[in-house]
Amino acid sequence: YPWRHTPETQLRDFNLTEIEAMLGSYTKVLFVRDPFQRLISTFMQEMGSSSSFSSFVQDVLDSRHHNASVAWKPLVSLCQPCLVQYDYVVMFGFLSQELGHLLRRAGLPVDSLLTEFTDTQVRWTYSWLSEQMFSELSLQQKQQLSHFYRWDLAAFPFSSSFRSD
Repeated sequence: YPWRHTPETQLRDFNLTEIEAMLGSYTKVLFVRDPFQRLISTFMQEMGSSSSFSSFVQDVLDSRHHNASVAWKPLVSLCQPCLVQYDYVVMFGFLSQELGHLLRRAGLPVDSLLTEFTDTQVRWTYSWLSEQMFSELSLQQKQQLSHFYRWDLAAFPFSSSFRSD
């Protein structure tokens, strides 16, 4: 459907028959990251707009889905994994293993395209940051965040989440 494709075109702009035909002709890859890591990353990038992580989280909770930024909006609402049958789900923290497999399956040369990923070390850093930053939050804020991201937490096996509190 190239005649209808522009950079602004979204899947919802097509009818069901067109959507099924397009999705059936593509290899669909979904990259996922723990929602709490995404939240911390967004806070770190926008530190000037909030005085503390706790106030930033409160702003996120107050905005909910209405004016939610793609940076912290639940993945399930962005990617529709219950409706779109993805061929691959690549989780942050396992990029080097999963991307190598994905490139081989696509018939692409792994060595020339796959750079060295250090996401395992980044995952450790986020684990430490999570402990520090989430200790600022009240129990009510933690519960509200868990509720806000409940479908992401149910859909994907995130192990580093603070839910164990």
